[in-house]
Amino acid sequence: MSGTYLGMPPFPAAAREAVRDEVLRGNLRRATHTIRDKRARAVAELADWDRLRAAGKAVKDHTLRHLDHYLLQLEEAVTAAGGTVHWAADADEANRIVTELVRATGEREVVKVKSMATQEIGLNEALEAAGIAAYETDLAELIVQLGHDRPSHILVPAIHRNRAEIRDIFRAEIGDWGRPAPASLGDDPRELAEAARLHLREKFLRAKVAVSGANFMVAETGTMVVLESEGNGRMCLTLPETLISVVGIEKVVPTFRDLEIFLQTLPRSSTAERMNPYTTMWTGVTDGDGPAAFHLVLLDNGRTDTLADETGRQALRCIRCSACLNVCPVYERAGGHAYGSVYPGPIGAILSPQLRGTGSEIDASLPYASTLCGACYEVCPVAIDIPEVLVHLRERVAQGGPVTRDGIRVTLRPADGHTAERAAMRAARLLLDHPGALRAGERLLARARRLAPRRLPGAGRAWTDSRELPTVAAQSFRDWWARERSTPR
Repeated sequence: MSGTYLGMPPFPAAAREAVRDEVLRGNLRRATHTIRDKRARAVAELADWDRLRAAGKAVKDHTLRHLDHYLLQLEEAVTAAGGTVHWAADADEANRIVTELVRATGEREVVKVKSMATQEIGLNEALEAAGIAAYETDLAELIVQLGHDRPSHILVPAIHRNRAEIRDIFRAEIGDWGRPAPASLGDDPRELAEAARLHLREKFLRAKVAVSGANFMVAETGTMVVLESEGNGRMCLTLPETLISVVGIEKVVPTFRDLEIFLQTLPRSSTAERMNPYTTMWTGVTDGDGPAAFHLVLLDNGRTDTLADETGRQALRCIRCSACLNVCPVYERAGGHAYGSVYPGPIGAILSPQLRGTGSEIDASLPYASTLCGACYEVCPVAIDIPEVLVHLRERVAQGGPVTRDGIRVTLRPADGHTAERAAMRAARLLLDHPGALRAGERLLARARRLAPRRLPGAGRAWTDSRELPTVAAQSFRDWWARERSTPR
């Protein structure tokens, strides 16, 4: 995976800094509460939501089990429709392919839409190094780009910005990228949207090359599918002469009929709409209609390694709806930047450490960026058991063990800083294996409860920096149960 966000501090340090920003927390709280409340109402309208959720899970699991078959079928269908398929094993290969394709057109600028996969690989930076300007066209992505910022949410990348901040960014920066904002620009959303629309319209009408992602790829027909709400996708996908789509290999679905499920669950889970305003589908190229050249770059970048993990592979079901972010108490307080990845929130906490590995401090800390409350699992439209994967990855970080990296089975060493944790787990296992010792320890703890410290020393200090130790009961549950059973009723 790209090193774009690596080098950041581990999640606890980044989150500690983020929670001190009262403006950020206020922006996040208002936005996430609004989105999740609207989503709950939209989902409640469907009596068969649970069955749709189960169907989406089943389709995704089936596809992942037979991913090799469906990807080859997709390649054959895209090629038959006049497109060209490229395979990229990692970020460097994908960036090289796209850069060479753009250079071959003779152009020096591209417009972009649905570009989360390209953010994952750091494509904008690679194109810039090659002298090619890449312009984001989604409004939120435009705000992030103009602000020299990073996205902090899957659906609303600029969720951490308020209207006044966006106004200031437009006034200061948008003129350097193209049509400037009006001098009298205020912070009314309609004014901001109009300034962005006029600025982007010039880009759309001039651009000869577009780079996109896709929400889904249909193996049966070779069809690409993009769902969006602003119309910028339709402009990017139809006006340029050359279209290059960079899509993760997990986005494939077997048949056109399978889209029926996701075209219901994705809009309701993401934007809380019954149907998204724009659904664009294209299959290869057609004379006189849309781009004359279509290239599909199928991106692996750690996905087949993730697929090799029976527990962790369920992260590849993700349809990028962002519902898990909007209900997560950790994300609401820390924001997206603390995750050090284009994929923030609960899904990022399980996806990034699998795509990138757990070798860096930030990736080793992400599985711990959760309370394990389970709210993310409850709202996931494809039933990814995120808490299960988090615990699985915590074990990998603390204990090490066999994993697949770059297609090779290797054995990870335990990460630094978990010696005390491993010792505590071994002690707990020893104690739980000997009921007599456990009983004696419980009684001793109950009798010494008045001596219990308010904070733990040593390695336990970090845990009690933000939590109070529970008070010790006067007697253990085991003793209470024995007394209750022996008392006649």
